[in-house]
Amino acid sequence: MGELYPKQFWTRSRRDLAYQTLALLLLFGAVALVIVTASANLADRGIETGAEFLGDRAGFTLSETWLPYSPNDSNLWVVAVGIGNTLAIATIVAFFSTVLGLFVGIARISDNPLVLGLARGWVEIARNSPPILLLLFLYSFIGKILPTTDTAQFLPHVLVSQRGFAFPWLTLPVSAAWLAFGLTLGICATFAAGKAATRQQKRTGRRPAWAGWTAAFFAGLALIALAMTGNGIVIDLPVANGPDIEGGLIFSPEFFSLAVGLIFYTTGFVAEIIRTGLMSVPRGQWEAGYSLGLSRWQILRMVVIPQMLRVIIPPMNSQYINIVKNSTLVIAIGYADFMVVMGTMINKTSHAIEGTLIIIVTYLVINLTLSAVMNRLNRLVQVVER
Repeated sequence: MGELYPKQFWTRSRRDLAYQTLALLLLFGAVALVIVTASANLADRGIETGAEFLGDRAGFTLSETWLPYSPNDSNLWVVAVGIGNTLAIATIVAFFSTVLGLFVGIARISDNPLVLGLARGWVEIARNSPPILLLLFLYSFIGKILPTTDTAQFLPHVLVSQRGFAFPWLTLPVSAAWLAFGLTLGICATFAAGKAATRQQKRTGRRPAWAGWTAAFFAGLALIALAMTGNGIVIDLPVANGPDIEGGLIFSPEFFSLAVGLIFYTTGFVAEIIRTGLMSVPRGQWEAGYSLGLSRWQILRMVVIPQMLRVIIPPMNSQYINIVKNSTLVIAIGYADFMVVMGTMINKTSHAIEGTLIIIVTYLVINLTLSAVMNRLNRLVQVVER
């Protein structure tokens, strides 16, 4: 006896697969057409294409870099230097704006009128001002107040001049590469130990005693390794030489203006995100904490903030991505971030298409990596329903 309802070949799943395949073929065809047409037009005009220029000598100087660089380095290395400058400023801005945003966000729900007014003023000014206006104002203001013919001491061992702001710094007996490798290894080992402690806690119901000392153990190993290298850790103090400054860690006026401006701007948005997260926690949670004899800070730290994380992580992801994108505004004040470096390299090599593709791919990789990390963190803090 045959089937009552014979199977059809053109099922819904096969039809959807065919539509998707056709859409992909049309997309690839359009991209191939654009590439072929652009290559033909560039060849007719005698414009070379390709990635060979990345191995050529860069041949231009950069005023400030976080990675070692000289004009004799290759274009590929100058791209990495520009990315390092952008990641450095984005990391600094993200860290300080998160910390300040937490305190300003808590102040936004304060019962003290003065604290509430100051926090509200910060938020309103930051959220309603164009970031490039803040950068230009700070850069102009700092340029006016810095001494031009001499060096002033702002704080003990903190010097300021037209060259910038100089702070004491540590001279380590190891290279930055080995230090970064050791720091990464210690963080990974601490994370792995924490995961192992969590698994043991799920099996036995008790968290092992060594879990809380893991980070201190690896930090102690790092200090012992530094002590055994020979020279030890030396504090490098800045020294004034007329208007010039030698030694220490020197931040140029451009970098300082960019960092302070973006921190002030981003803190306003982060504070509102924090305030929203705080307000999302039911009032009964606060009352339960007070009934247990907890202080306001203890309730925030142990009850409210852990629940608040489930609300604020998605919008904080957007803010961190905005920090990376807003760092491109530094082109108005002259700090050598990734966009400035790429613009200089494109003007020198005339490889505009390849340079633009490098810019697009780089920002995609940075922001997608950041999103993946934040999404992973968001999944970790969410309540798991059984």
